[in-house]
Amino acid sequence: MDRQEDDGPMRLAGAHLTVRRIWTVELRSRAGGPRLVCPHCPVHSPPLQAASARSAVLAHLARHAHADALPAYLRTCQCRAQGCSWHLRHRGCAGPVLLTLTRDRSGRAWRLSDSCAACAAATNHTAVVPATLLASRPMRCPGRHPRPLGDPAERTRVREMLTYLSAALPQFTSPAARLLALQCALRAGTGGYVRLPAGLLRGMRLGGRSELWEELEHADWLRRTAGRHPHVEAWLLDAALLSQQDGRARARAAQWAMRPALVAVLAGRPPAVRLAALALASHTSGDAGRTDLDALARLCGYAHQQTAELLDRLVASHALTAWRHNRETDEVFWWLPQSTEAGRQRPTHRSVSVSPRGPEDERGASRNRQGSIQ
Repeated sequence: MDRQEDDGPMRLAGAHLTVRRIWTVELRSRAGGPRLVCPHCPVHSPPLQAASARSAVLAHLARHAHADALPAYLRTCQCRAQGCSWHLRHRGCAGPVLLTLTRDRSGRAWRLSDSCAACAAATNHTAVVPATLLASRPMRCPGRHPRPLGDPAERTRVREMLTYLSAALPQFTSPAARLLALQCALRAGTGGYVRLPAGLLRGMRLGGRSELWEELEHADWLRRTAGRHPHVEAWLLDAALLSQQDGRARARAAQWAMRPALVAVLAGRPPAVRLAALALASHTSGDAGRTDLDALARLCGYAHQQTAELLDRLVASHALTAWRHNRETDEVFWWLPQSTEAGRQRPTHRSVSVSPRGPEDERGASRNRQGSIQ
C-alpha cells in the first residue's frame, strides 16, 4: 500500500527554535449569554448569541492561526512538546505536522494546535483543519490547463473536509446529513452562500429530504433561504468555512465525491454505506488503502463495531475485495477489486484477519459477516 502522497518529513521539536502554536478558547456561561474567553487576548468578548457562539469560537481561533502563521519547516508537533498527554494511545510521532481542531466533551472548550498526523489520529474529538481553509488564493499561471477530474488533489480535499466535518458537526448527525453537508461545504461561495440544484440532490438520492436540512439547521450549521423551486439555497453558519478560496477546485472535489470508483457500484445503497465508501475512497491510492479505525469511525459517525459492519457490507457488495484490522496498530487495511485488460474483475470474498502480519500476507482468506446498519 502506498501512503507516500500524504507523508512528509515531520519537524521534530528541537530541530529549530521551538514556537508554541496552541490556542485555546472557552465558552463560559454568563448573564446575558455565553462569553468567549481566550487566554491569549487581554480583552474579553461581549455576550454572544447561543446560536452563533460556536461560529464565534472558530472565527476567533482562525484569526490567531492567520496572525501567527509560520513556514512549514518551523512548525512542530505541539502534542509531543506536551509529552503526548492529549491522547491515551502513543505509538510515537509520525507523519506531517497538521493544524488540528479539538473540542472537549462538553463542547465549551476548543483547542487549535499543530500536531503530527499520528497524534492527530489518536486524539479524541479532533479534526484536521484543511489547509485550504487558511491558505490564500493561489496565483493562476497563464496557459495552465486544469487537472483532470479524479486527481489526488480532489481526493485529498474531500478527505480533509470529511475530517473537519467529523468535528464540526454533532456526533449524532446522520450519514445522509453528513453527505449533504459535505456538498454544501465544498460548493459554498466565499461568503458561505450555497445553491444546490434539485437534479444534483436527486442524483445523491437526497431529493425531497427536508428533514436533512432541518437536521443541519438544528445543529446551527446552516440556514435555508427562500430559494426558487426546485433549487435549495442556504447560508453556512460555520465561520471556519466562510473564508474558503479556490471555489473551482472545491467544486471539482464535490464532483469527485459524487462518483469515485469505490462508490460507483453502490448506487441506491443506504447513505451509511455510501458515506463509508466515500471515506475509504478518500484514503485509497491505487487498489488499496489504509487508515486508523478510530479516524474512519469518526468520519462515518459510528462506533468501531458498526464501522466494521459497514466494511463487511462493502465486501458483500463487491466494492471491496477484503479488509483487515491490525489490533496492534489499530490500522484498517482494505483492497479494491483489481482491474484486468478485459475490464473489472469480479471480486471474491477474502478473509479479514486481526493478526499483526503485513497486508500482503492477509489477502488470502474468507469472511462473510453481514452488518445491520441501515
